[in-house]
Amino acid sequence: MGRLFWKFFLCIMLAQVTATIGIGGTFWLKNRAAQQERALDIDTSPPAQMIIEAASATLEAGGSQALRQFLGKLERMRVFAVDAKGKELMGRTVHPAMLAKARAMLEQGQAHPVVREAAGSDGKRYLLFLPSSERFRNAEAGAARDTLNAVAMSGPHAMGAGPRPHEAGAPPPRGEFGRGMPPRMDTPYRNFIPLAAAIAASLLFAFLLAWYFARPIRDLRQAFEAASHGNLAPRFHASGKRGDELTDLGRDFDRMTGRLRSLMDSQTRLLHDVSHELRSPLARLQAAIGLAHQQPEKMAASMQRIERESERMDKLIGELLTLSRLEAGAGQAGAGQTHSEDVSIADLVHDIVDDARYEARGRLLGINLAGDAATADASVTGQPELLARAVENVVRNAVKHSPDGGTVHVELSRQHDGKQDWLRIAVLDRGPGVASADLARIFEPFFRASNTQHSTDGHGLGLAIARHVISAHGGRISASLRSGGGLCVEMLLPVKTPG
Repeated sequence: MGRLFWKFFLCIMLAQVTATIGIGGTFWLKNRAAQQERALDIDTSPPAQMIIEAASATLEAGGSQALRQFLGKLERMRVFAVDAKGKELMGRTVHPAMLAKARAMLEQGQAHPVVREAAGSDGKRYLLFLPSSERFRNAEAGAARDTLNAVAMSGPHAMGAGPRPHEAGAPPPRGEFGRGMPPRMDTPYRNFIPLAAAIAASLLFAFLLAWYFARPIRDLRQAFEAASHGNLAPRFHASGKRGDELTDLGRDFDRMTGRLRSLMDSQTRLLHDVSHELRSPLARLQAAIGLAHQQPEKMAASMQRIERESERMDKLIGELLTLSRLEAGAGQAGAGQTHSEDVSIADLVHDIVDDARYEARGRLLGINLAGDAATADASVTGQPELLARAVENVVRNAVKHSPDGGTVHVELSRQHDGKQDWLRIAVLDRGPGVASADLARIFEPFFRASNTQHSTDGHGLGLAIARHVISAHGGRISASLRSGGGLCVEMLLPVKTPG
């Protein structure tokens, strides 16, 4: 378990214990206030009526002294006997609110009064009532037994009938109502059982929550540590079907490392391809220079070879710089960029096709441009130089791979998918085509199909540049095989909406 786990655990544990103590304390205070309020009430149960009647009869028959002895023998019920001056017979403190409530009930004149005012044989009058208290409130049968026991033990002797049974040495009555009930034993530890259970539950839930939060963070930390050592393979694995923010963060980290790994592999492959592409012209340059030194009479031919290879290397470096700038995001045509403008694609494609026709006349290659009227006023927001470069690369690639005397078709049309208007530029040739598995790879830098890698010049960067340019302008580019042979490269660009 890491430090974060224990921090989560302690924080959650403290929060739950605090909430438990707070809620428990609130209920305890509420119950205590309710108990204090009930302690000031007057007991109106049938056992209370019985004990009040017994006390009243004892007072009337034996006077205040007999009542004192009667009240002293009660174990479960405290009958208060208050005189006119507010003094209790047994010297106990009587709450003023309870005394006022008893006098108010006496004035109501109930049929079975639980509050009674009686006069003794000695002429003293007392207000008799029984307070309602949780400590003295028991089952009605137990209260009735206490009442009958008190009456049996002290009632007849208070009237002068003879000595008390316990004073004469006789055992107390053991009948049905003479057994009594054992005193209630309240074990103190029972009050702590709910608190202990709440703390145990808090420990369990704090552990589970801390483990739930700390585990993905620990896994993510291990993934970061592995990435810092150069291992960019996805390392974070979400457990179960978690759908929280920590799992989303882990998946984002996996995507980030996967993207970084892809970029690093791409850069490594690009460096290898560039080295391979530069090695051939450099070797030919060295051969031409050596030939010029060995055979001065062939200096002119060697210089022509050197010039041609230098131009090839310059073109390669220029395309590499363009591709690098596009991959870095310098070619994105955002709406807020000042160098973006509205480009008429129909005019741009028309100029590109005219240039391509001029260059293809020597091979008797025809280039056919077809477009509907809806494309005449279609415009795309972007950089005209980059858009022209992308379309020109695709057209030149079709011309390069088409057989002599063939025809390259360039089609312009508009499409609508319900959300966006698109301008479609399709370039179709009758070249050797590519394998179906290589259709997506032809847009990668330095890729050449197996059937064309030795038959044409170029470095395999034209379609890669076109893909970056079209994507930077919010469009899409794809390739498909034509029936009967050849390739169809389709470019979709978003049409600017008027207004």
